[in-house]
Amino acid sequence: MKAAVFFPGIGYHCDKPLLYYSRKLAQECGYEETIALSYTYDGGNIRGNEEKMQQAFESLYEQAEKSLSAIDFDKYDEILFVAKSVGTIIASAYAEKHSIRCRQILYTPLKYTYNFVHRDAIAFIGTSDPWSIVPEV
Repeated sequence: MKAAVFFPGIGYHCDKPLLYYSRKLAQECGYEETIALSYTYDGGNIRGNEEKMQQAFESLYEQAEKSLSAIDFDKYDEILFVAKSVGTIIASAYAEKHSIRCRQILYTPLKYTYNFVHRDAIAFIGTSDPWSIVPEV
């Protein structure tokens, strides 16, 4: 069995194009279970503010943990994490903490995403992403 988990960004939910069409492609590629996470953060603008960014990460990560707590990842032969923006940090942290062997697709990853080990991942970022300092990423 194959499962794909989708980690949105702040303000970029799983029904927006990158994650919506990624879910459709995953289903076409035989992922029987697709899990689209939904979490909220109302702490205001966090861009450029390290403290608020950390608070947002902690809040969103906790929500992801709760949403995924009932999932038995051991029953899957293949796992795919697809993430956008701050979701790339959450997906990477979750995979590392829970020792989940998964492939990852990282859309517009933030620099903190690379604080985690990625064994099998691909990242996509534009050269003018306002959330990222592209050379750092």
